[in-house]
Amino acid sequence: MSEIAERVRALGIALGFDRVGFAPAAPSARNTFLREWLARGYGGEMAYLARRSEERIDPRRLVPGARSLIVVSLRYASESPPASGDCRISRYALGDDYHDVLAERLRAFESAIEALVETPVALRSYVDTGPVLERAAAARAGLGWIGKHTLLIDRELGSYLFLGVVITDLALPPDAEEPDHCGSCRACLDACPTSAFPEPYVLDATRCLSYTTIELRGEIPEPLRAAHGEWVFGCDVCQEVCPWNARALRRRTDASAESSALQARFAPRDELARASLAWLLALDEDAWRAATHRSALRRARHRGLVRNALVAAGNRGDPALRELVARHARGADPLLAAHARWALERIDASHAASGAPATPA
Repeated sequence: MSEIAERVRALGIALGFDRVGFAPAAPSARNTFLREWLARGYGGEMAYLARRSEERIDPRRLVPGARSLIVVSLRYASESPPASGDCRISRYALGDDYHDVLAERLRAFESAIEALVETPVALRSYVDTGPVLERAAAARAGLGWIGKHTLLIDRELGSYLFLGVVITDLALPPDAEEPDHCGSCRACLDACPTSAFPEPYVLDATRCLSYTTIELRGEIPEPLRAAHGEWVFGCDVCQEVCPWNARALRRRTDASAESSALQARFAPRDELARASLAWLLALDEDAWRAATHRSALRRARHRGLVRNALVAAGNRGDPALRELVARHARGADPLLAAHARWALERIDASHAASGAPATPA
């Protein structure tokens, strides 16, 4: 099977993935930690994690007879942070939706594998939409190690990575795991604006901006709002400070043409790269649908994105945004009105501190 494995790896690289690795389909310690993590309440409102937790722990429940995991990675980050207005959007969400792009390529990968082995083979792929722990699988497959910020780090590519997993009944020799290279570094832990890491390698998602701006449907806890800064979708802080990403930006010169073509689909769209708080606060649902077509920003929904923009507006304290915020304070949506009132208090306090005359409600 080693010859088949290398041909499968070559197929994945030819299709544009940066890395292809193999791991056993059996549960690992990283998978079983999910039970403890959920028991601590770190999953917040993400009830879907608990509903299918046993499948996440044991991939063989998803594909009976599964023996191997084929794991792929693709780097997506540009060499410098994209230009933006007065709000911040996580890099991965500025281009086409990675779920669509990678799922399409993984289907082609499955077809190529079927043609290669010339015998009936079970194959089922996932890209962050099914009960699969992609990062744990990638670490077992030697694609990198799980850093203290709980993200996969590749020594050459860094951590700005999309991951995909193919579960199969092919018996493929597993790759050697990459040792942990974080050492004594605490950059990611110390930089987290909401102190979302109760300990290294453990994330309390309920405090993470990627959770509160995307997964959380209700009110953002008031004690966390100031720490959101100008982030309106996701957060890249722990990756921006990671030394391995600085190294990756200097080293990355060998991407294949196929890989570069895939990465181009994640290039920032002009409208999103230039997104401003004024634009978001005035965005109605129809305009939101048009702007987020085939974009990962859909995950936050229109209401969530406006809620996030209200928090960012309060943190920015710009009186030019006051009337847009006040409209939501007077609006019929109680969730948006509550966040807008909080933002108005912050804007007015900032305005008063500047010595300018008070602005009427």
